[in-house]
Amino acid sequence: MIDTHAHLDALDDPAGAILRAREAGVERIIAIGSGITSTRATLAIAGGEDGVSVAAGVHPHQAADGESVDELAALADGKLVAVGEIGLDFYRDYAPREAQRAVFTDQLGLARELGKPVIIHTRAAADETAALLTDFDGTVVMHCFSSPELLPVALERGYYVSFAGNVTYPKATELRDAAEQVPADRILAETDCPYLAPQPVRGKRNEPAYVIHTVATLAETRGEDIDELGRRIDANAAAAFGLS
Repeated sequence: MIDTHAHLDALDDPAGAILRAREAGVERIIAIGSGITSTRATLAIAGGEDGVSVAAGVHPHQAADGESVDELAALADGKLVAVGEIGLDFYRDYAPREAQRAVFTDQLGLARELGKPVIIHTRAAADETAALLTDFDGTVVMHCFSSPELLPVALERGYYVSFAGNVTYPKATELRDAAEQVPADRILAETDCPYLAPQPVRGKRNEPAYVIHTVATLAETRGEDIDELGRRIDANAAAAFGLS
């Protein structure tokens, strides 16, 4: 099993969390660096751990913080499996929208240059996110899928759709309806830890081991065997991120 999106550098004990993940059967993790400082920390964590790969990007909340896309590119140096998470967040609006658009566009260009997939964060910006992705011909992963209105676009364009712990919440019927519709070769699962702990452990700080609860809900929703779905999600992630 794999956790395709974890902010390991935001955990108090990343090594302990990785060990607990392995004990739970989660053998691979995509660790996310958000900005330059976070990416350096995440690369350091991953450097000593088998099965931990790194993706990095300037989050839309950081779009006005002076984070350098060029410096991010220099950090990549063959070490990153994806550019992300990147995108637009017009719900929080922590950065001006023009800055978000500019940084998002620059990073789509970086991903194109590197030949890497992109991991997309979008909130209250579905139409504009879809529009800015129109000309991107690389692999797209819709992270922490929470925008059912984007599902038709994702399905039409062959995007990967990744579900986090919020799909397990009792009131998240729209997300579970969306999960039923995602093709078998395009579904992913993640924790987005330390955020969005799944329902069985809600109230705790999320960590990669807990992705098993999200996969369990997805399997139940789709009428599939949990172990089989876990293996398929791992294979999908390998295809999406070029994992060996």
